[in-house]
Amino acid sequence: MNTLLHADDIHVSFKKENQKSLFGRERQQVLRGISLSLREGECLGIIGESGSGKSTLGRVLSGLLKPERGTVRINGLDLYARRSAREAAALHHSLSVVFQDYTSSANPRFRVEHIIGESLRALERSTGQRVDRRARICELLEQVGLPAAFISRYPHELSGGQLQRVCIARALAIRPRIILLDEAISSLDASTQVQIMDLLIELRRDLGLSYLFITHDLTSITYLCDRVVFIDAGTIVEQVDDIRRIAMIRNDYARNLLGSVMGIGVEHGSGAARTGQDRYAAIA
Repeated sequence: MNTLLHADDIHVSFKKENQKSLFGRERQQVLRGISLSLREGECLGIIGESGSGKSTLGRVLSGLLKPERGTVRINGLDLYARRSAREAAALHHSLSVVFQDYTSSANPRFRVEHIIGESLRALERSTGQRVDRRARICELLEQVGLPAAFISRYPHELSGGQLQRVCIARALAIRPRIILLDEAISSLDASTQVQIMDLLIELRRDLGLSYLFITHDLTSITYLCDRVVFIDAGTIVEQVDDIRRIAMIRNDYARNLLGSVMGIGVEHGSGAARTGQDRYAAIA
């Protein structure tokens, strides 16, 4: 399979608050030499506990935070290299992001039509081609399992699962090849999580998408992902190239995460959604 995204030797540090040295504020290293690749059509899981650096890595991979050292390439192009505004927009539109906090990422004053329409307007600016926005929004709503009538609803009129589906529709609007999901199902109840993961599996199959799935929850990793990397203190401490072999991990940190959900099988969830549902419901 072709490599869509490759990150090489990523380093990020932040200034420590309220801690100064002789030469100014001390810096805390958040990411230390992270390297990973995402192949076409796959789902790569990135897992770690709170403070491990996984969400900072997500910001780097999505173009929101330039690393101090290292490169991120999408389709072979350096994500942070200088280029024209239109070229930069086209590159950034190769990847969409779905965040954990769907309530804050969707403006409560806007109807669904406007929330999804923002992405369509951005796509029009980068391509110079206009689309029938209303028809496209209805199509996107249908793709994520929502009726077209939801186009006129406000966020407060939707359940958490429905609103996250709207956020997924917004991510799809720019026709990305990659979607980065940063704790995108963590705030949902267990049954809704399974429904959203099944939707993601379906969209991946039908649209040929690739996913970067960032989470602290190993159960969802086994359900959705093909491969997984474990991050601790800003470094990759373990990686599994076949999710069916996840029980073979050796790193103590990774095994502790695995131990927290003992009882899971090692079947590949995306290849067996029905058994994945049973497994997920049993331990959620």
